[in-house]
Amino acid sequence: MSKPDRSCVMRLAEGKARIPGPAGERAVMVLRRGPLDVALSLPQRPSQQTPHAQDELYFIIRGRGFLLHDSKRDPFESGDILFVAAGTDHRFEEIGRA
Repeated sequence: MSKPDRSCVMRLAEGKARIPGPAGERAVMVLRRGPLDVALSLPQRPSQQTPHAQDELYFIIRGRGFLLHDSKRDPFESGDILFVAAGTDHRFEEIGRA
């Protein structure tokens, strides 16, 4: 019986190479451990978000735009981390490359 990995390195390039998926998916799961899911997504316009069952963190690798959430419109750019609580309506606008 093998132990599950307790640490790893996730390569952005490896996840990105799997997008789009076989059915045109714009996101791929790169880690699933207990209640933690880590997915890599390449958003497209228009942003098609729906409230999720889990809290979410978005790490902005490249680009900029606006996060619409809780009646707010906050700008984001490369290097930012966005948090969206489970069940929160949200979407992205003016997604672009920096």
